[in-house]
Amino acid sequence: MKKTILALIFLAMATFAMGQEQYYNEKLDGMAQIKGAVELAKQSNRYVLCQVGGNWCPWCIRFAKFATTDSVVAPLLSKNFVYVHINYSKENKNAKAMKYLGNPARFGFPVFVVLDENGTPLHIQESASLEEGKGYNRKKVVNFLSLWTKESVTTLK
Repeated sequence: MKKTILALIFLAMATFAMGQEQYYNEKLDGMAQIKGAVELAKQSNRYVLCQVGGNWCPWCIRFAKFATTDSVVAPLLSKNFVYVHINYSKENKNAKAMKYLGNPARFGFPVFVVLDENGTPLHIQESASLEEGKGYNRKKVVNFLSLWTKESVTTLK
């Protein structure tokens, strides 16, 4: 009986994982991703938004989907940021990238790190304060992103 229940649980988890979007690539080097994103940010006059997490994290997948499909958030994000997913999982913890980003895993997942166009970390944002119910609050996400655009940060200098 116990083996049957475990087999059903495993099958359900595998089925869920197969149908789930894959935003993170466990094989990628996080530092290489960051360097590429910074180069693109320099060329396009934007900042970098690193979303740290993994395909194992339902909240990470929810944010990635929300951020790229919401009619208000998606254009704000693409206009102002190079958006990159840095994997953190038991298969690849991307230790060098995590250290470079200020060890953001301490805030839980997903966690967001804003980098300027030179790759300097400017802000680490936990995600719990952006959540609402089983998703994300548009107003809170827009507020977070708006506060960390290049235009907003350089206006304050």
